Amino acid sequence: MQLLKQSLFAIGMAAFAAAVSAQGAPEKKDVHIAVGGKAALYYLPLTIAEQKGYFKDEGLNVKISDFAGGSQSLQAVVGGSADVVSGAFEHTINMQSKKQSMVAFVQMGRLPQISVGISKAKAATYKSPKDLKGLKIGVSAPGSSTNLLFNVLIAKEGLKPSDVSIIGVGTGAGGVAAMKSGQIDAISNTDPMMTKLELDGDVKIIADWRTVKGTVATFGGELPAASLYAPTKYVRENPNTIQALTNAIVRADRWLAQASATDVLKVVPPAYLLGDSALYLFAFDKVKEAFSTDGTISAAGAKATLNILAASNPAIKPDEIKLNETFTNDFVKKAQAKYK
Repeated sequence: MQLLKQSLFAIGMAAFAAAVSAQGAPEKKDVHIAVGGKAALYYLPLTIAEQKGYFKDEGLNVKISDFAGGSQSLQAVVGGSADVVSGAFEHTINMQSKKQSMVAFVQMGRLPQISVGISKAKAATYKSPKDLKGLKIGVSAPGSSTNLLFNVLIAKEGLKPSDVSIIGVGTGAGGVAAMKSGQIDAISNTDPMMTKLELDGDVKIIADWRTVKGTVATFGGELPAASLYAPTKYVRENPNTIQALTNAIVRADRWLAQASATDVLKVVPPAYLLGDSALYLFAFDKVKEAFSTDGTISAAGAKATLNILAASNPAIKPDEIKLNETFTNDFVKKAQAKYK
């Protein structure tokens, strides 16, 4: 039975790869994307593609629904109320470990673009992640990438997820308020929120995955991060739609690679700036190297992600995960050829 399932999967993937090579009109022009914290810089390529009309250029009518965190946007797709997730690549691995097949098809971020900060009150006695035991930790949403990678950080010091209290605070003003009011002791989250808390003196950064240096220091290498992914069945049945989405994101990735902070400021909605355009400019420059330049998902990065997740989650067994079924670069290759 297992061999039969593998054969059927291989046949299905070959079928959509063939369809990619001869792209026609999107099978579904109306596409619903679920995202967890759209205003975060983590998802900036998605906003660029939307605001600059790249989705419309590809013949798509894209609706984007925003949730507090990646785990909630994933559940929207699992539950059938959305088609595609704009979220962290590692969720495709987690879902396969739960016997649910998801595939990432274009990358927006080559680094996690998450940092961890401890409150000013706790910073004086902090020496290592072991000192986080018993504290209240703010994340975008329980089960989200901000939560999962925080678990990896503390696992390296022998702590379990149950050794801390995880509290969902979103990715915007709510998270800032939670830290400033003392509702949480530390926070694992994205920019521009983390830069604001850092500049205001509310937190001391203790792990920084917005840069290559900080990511390598914790994880040993770069990690695929923000991506578009969807149920494998949806990708297989709608290859032209997936190609159109990929084309738009690759264009956004390439635009961002050449853009200045002020270029970006002219495109993003004012509400994303947390009331401080100078802060947003500063935060963008801090995280710019975290963005993908061409949409390609690194096979080495995917393998590193699997090993890291397995080290902190016993339910994920590397020898049982078919990593090549969690992502594909077939659509990205065609998008790159189209937008040279």
